[in-house]
Amino acid sequence: MAAKTPLYEAHVRAGAKMVDFAGWLMPVNYGSQIEEHLAVRQHVGMFDVSHMTIIDVYGPDAEVFLQRVVANNVGILVPNQALYGAVLNAHGGVLDDLIVYRTSTGYRCVVNASTREKMLDWFQDQAMPRLQIEHRDEAMIAVQGPEARVRFAELTGIAAVLDLKPFFAVHHDGWMIGRTGYTGEDGVEVMLPSDQAPGLWASLTDAGVAPAGLGARDTLRLEAGLNLYGQDMDETTSPLISNMGWTVAWAPEQRAFIGRQALEAQRDAVPEQLTGLILKDKGVLRHGQSVHTDQGPGMITSGSYAPSLGMSIGLARVPRGASADCMVDIRGQEKKGLPVRPPFVRHGRSRIADEALR
Repeated sequence: MAAKTPLYEAHVRAGAKMVDFAGWLMPVNYGSQIEEHLAVRQHVGMFDVSHMTIIDVYGPDAEVFLQRVVANNVGILVPNQALYGAVLNAHGGVLDDLIVYRTSTGYRCVVNASTREKMLDWFQDQAMPRLQIEHRDEAMIAVQGPEARVRFAELTGIAAVLDLKPFFAVHHDGWMIGRTGYTGEDGVEVMLPSDQAPGLWASLTDAGVAPAGLGARDTLRLEAGLNLYGQDMDETTSPLISNMGWTVAWAPEQRAFIGRQALEAQRDAVPEQLTGLILKDKGVLRHGQSVHTDQGPGMITSGSYAPSLGMSIGLARVPRGASADCMVDIRGQEKKGLPVRPPFVRHGRSRIADEALR
């Protein structure tokens, strides 16, 4: 049976369409996915992301442990700072992507809902003697959009979020508030005790912050060129072919993170790349569609209609060097696609050249 977040009843009362997502009953929309999407792009919206997995890591070996299991360099973090990275297997495949915060007592990792058990087991398998790993059963609410931080500060009285730098967090009465998100817009993600989540959600609702579901979250992240684990990368693909090479910290050379040897072997001969794609003909790009490029075959990893652009966009894994127009097989018909560099939209503005949109 699917689990319920602390906000399940609030979603049902709001008329949300509920679906099973990674073993959780989650709202896919509250009536109009496009309206929810545009509210976040243009103003402010909020998401229940309590299905995400929060893992605290602390003890004398905490930094050494994370320097081994995360490909990015957590050693550069100062207290309350965060970074995005990947956990790899020995073959360089992506076990999961995550955000790591440095806290006053250690580190906090936020990993995906679909990888909860796998990541908890992996962390335990790699554990060290002077290390404690704790799965935190807390709620998480993302408030996103150009008005997000101002509205949140006005509502809660937590003025510190107004001065918060990207990928930093502030603590307030048991809440951890990070200036992070998965939409390509400004905003905060709030981790708080589960019994306090309904009250915050209700206050945000009363203040006119629009709730948004998984559908809008997916189109927002796709427009922002952000990967979805299980589609754009997984255990069989390395970060070097998943547009995540920037999350691999090669220095210092002596840091032997898991998967390093495999990545070093690929480093000078990366066979594929993850690129953005605009569909120039009628139709909608979807995961799994075949792509034919001047350098050979590829595949759509993520695709959808982009409400901010009024066209279909996608991410595609294609042979390295493919850059000319390509063809996408949509239900047996060849449709013209144009490779572009993601993101497609960032902070409410199109990042695609005008000539590409014609």
